[in-house]
Amino acid sequence: MKIFLNLSYRYKIPLWGSLLIIISVLIASATFIGNTYHQVEKDLAIDSEKLGYSLKSSLYNALLQDDIWRAFEIVTEASQRGSSSMVLVENILIIDNNQRVIVSTQPRQTPMFSELKQLGADFSEITHHVTQWNSEQAQTIYLPDSKHYYSITPISRDHTSLGTLIIVHSKDVFLPLFAKNARNGLLVGAIILMILLPFNWYWGQRMAFPLVQLAARMAQLGKKWPDDLDPNLYEYHDELGLLYEAYNQLLNDLKTKESLEMQIVKSDRLAALGQLAAGIAHEINNPLSGMLMSIDTLKYHTDTSPLTQKTISLIERGLMQIKDTVAALLVEATTKSRNLAPLDIEDVLKLITPMSGKKNLHITWHASLTDEVPLPSTFIRQILINLLMNAIKAAAVQGEVSCDIDIQDAKLIISVSNDGNMLNPEQISHLFEPFCTFSEGGHGLGLWVTYQIVTQLGGTISVKKEPHEHMNFTVKIPLPAV
Repeated sequence: MKIFLNLSYRYKIPLWGSLLIIISVLIASATFIGNTYHQVEKDLAIDSEKLGYSLKSSLYNALLQDDIWRAFEIVTEASQRGSSSMVLVENILIIDNNQRVIVSTQPRQTPMFSELKQLGADFSEITHHVTQWNSEQAQTIYLPDSKHYYSITPISRDHTSLGTLIIVHSKDVFLPLFAKNARNGLLVGAIILMILLPFNWYWGQRMAFPLVQLAARMAQLGKKWPDDLDPNLYEYHDELGLLYEAYNQLLNDLKTKESLEMQIVKSDRLAALGQLAAGIAHEINNPLSGMLMSIDTLKYHTDTSPLTQKTISLIERGLMQIKDTVAALLVEATTKSRNLAPLDIEDVLKLITPMSGKKNLHITWHASLTDEVPLPSTFIRQILINLLMNAIKAAAVQGEVSCDIDIQDAKLIISVSNDGNMLNPEQISHLFEPFCTFSEGGHGLGLWVTYQIVTQLGGTISVKKEPHEHMNFTVKIPLPAV
């Protein structure tokens, strides 16, 4: 029993329903069969009593005239007619008021002038009924252990009795009639079962399947985020429907709670990063300022060759880049910078070329800038350097890295792709968090700084997998209105 109770509702509900249906149909069938039994008895009694009433008047006149032979003819004809009807007549007797047989259609079994009680146990019991019966109404007697049943009709008129008519019927006709009606009842019950059991099984599964789905998802809570329940799985608003709604609401609340917790963790990490950046900014800016002053002195007070002058300018821009990077770490969006020029794009290409050469990468470069763009060059250079360095690190040896820079729809669009390892959705969701890295030796700040700069400039950055197994980073930064 315990094993049955531990079954899934997918089986328990249909089985319980089937059991109740079968029990109900069996009870209904048994009731129908019992009623059928009594109805057959009643119908046979009515038919037998009708036969007795039809003979009563004719027999009364024959006995009144003491015409025994006429009475014999009447009962003989009736026994032959009754034997061909539903009522199987086996014998018809007429007894006088002293319970002696005066007419019999079976004289060998029930000889004339013999006392009724001496003809056997059945007739002895019938004698008792006849002597106790004071009514002129007919009655049918069913003896428990007898193979016959008896219809007794007083032959009387105006309270004058001339005897009693006893019609003996065989029960052989009773059982076939009862079996026929009982078989019909069982057939109806079987049809009902054939209709109700499949419907019960379907409806049980229809109710249990949502519960199974709900239980499976509840079991996943705490391990992973389960899927939302399909609202079309159970569209009704009863208790089960309300349970569905409560589950979906609970799942949404838990996801919201986790999102808030992640934001708090992220805020804590950002606060820690801010403290770290504030600590190192002072240590970097002091020597950095000295180097910039030295470069400036060297630049204006030394007679150098054009190549040296160009190298000094490149070093100066690099040091300024370091200074602006420190500002970016501090999320200082108000940092002043000149407009982006094509020369800045060329600088970035020169800076990353040695790094790409170590892995023998194929660099595809396309930049359509011909004039200055009203965007801070320092920040755009930082975005390019960070994206390209990450792409070079991720790319395979002798792999491919591509960079496209273009102006479309009043936006600067930077697209960087590489053929390195593909990131899964879980990694992409944490890609722009500080100290989150998926490569050896990385510190997880480059993309975070890039994200901060892009956000400060009102732009967007997205990551997607491209055909031919390439990861693509796309930055879109709106140009200021002129």
